[in-house]
Amino acid sequence: MKYVTEGGDPIDAVHFLSEALSEPTTAFVLVGSAIAVVAVIAVYLHFRPAARDITLFRNTLSEYKDLLPWLLRLSIGLPLVGAGFAGYFFTPVVATPTRLFEVAVGFLLLFGLATRFVAGVGFLGYLVGLVFHPELLLAAEYVPGFIAIILLGGGRPSADHVLARIAATDGTLYARIDPIYRRLSIPFARMVEPYTLYVPTVLRAGLGFTFFYLGFTQKLMNPGDALAVVAQYDLTAVVPVSPELWVLGAGLVEMAIGVTLLFGVFTRASAGVAFVMFTTTLFGLPNDPVLAHISLFGLVSVLLVTGSGPFALDEWMETSEVETQAAPAD
Repeated sequence: MKYVTEGGDPIDAVHFLSEALSEPTTAFVLVGSAIAVVAVIAVYLHFRPAARDITLFRNTLSEYKDLLPWLLRLSIGLPLVGAGFAGYFFTPVVATPTRLFEVAVGFLLLFGLATRFVAGVGFLGYLVGLVFHPELLLAAEYVPGFIAIILLGGGRPSADHVLARIAATDGTLYARIDPIYRRLSIPFARMVEPYTLYVPTVLRAGLGFTFFYLGFTQKLMNPGDALAVVAQYDLTAVVPVSPELWVLGAGLVEMAIGVTLLFGVFTRASAGVAFVMFTTTLFGLPNDPVLAHISLFGLVSVLLVTGSGPFALDEWMETSEVETQAAPAD
């Protein structure tokens, strides 16, 4: 929030929460909203309306999986290039020591050249920066993004795909002089192939942590700055509730999305809610640094395609749904 407002007066978080929750209207809206959400989920799980539509929706999105490496490269490469030219290091709250690093990594990812190696360099750069600037946790989504690119590679369209095709063809000049394709690229791809199915899990865990962290630290634990944002953009005129309810609501929604992603429950629905949140933010905050959010915007889009992946409650619910439909009627 520091990059959209100069900040507000320091406010004790415990005192803010106590005062806000003691207000009957605020408490009623929060509790009522929670009950409504639980009721909607319960009704959905019991009746499962539009089951065929949802199945077709999932299957259609799954057809785009061959484009995931490209989407991941765009999601990480574009904000890195923007960060480099804007002069910040992954997040607008940290000044970059050199613009060249992010611009070079970003452009190479966009071009898809030496994709896995470049993603590894970017990952190490983030980790080194995190040691000196804990504020980089505000951009923790880069961690799962880099790991996913390392696992999946450049895909297509990419320079790596073109060069690999030429290097794999006997009789070409490039096949005779290329020192990387057969010695490094193929062995590494085979080594990580068994782990590619965990890409959705990695993204869920990373994005879940990021959403929960942002909601908790930037909203609930930093109410002064959060209230300043509400006042700066006159958000109470958009939705006529108290500024305190705005802050609590935004923080709790982000934390709820984080929890659902971490546990992999209603993953696509949670990613869709996050997608809508980013869209309204980009259009609703006129001086918001759009590029700083493209990484989150793109990675939740990846989850819309992949779904939850392994180790998710969604897997258990889908299995139960199939077993229920297959069970013979009495």
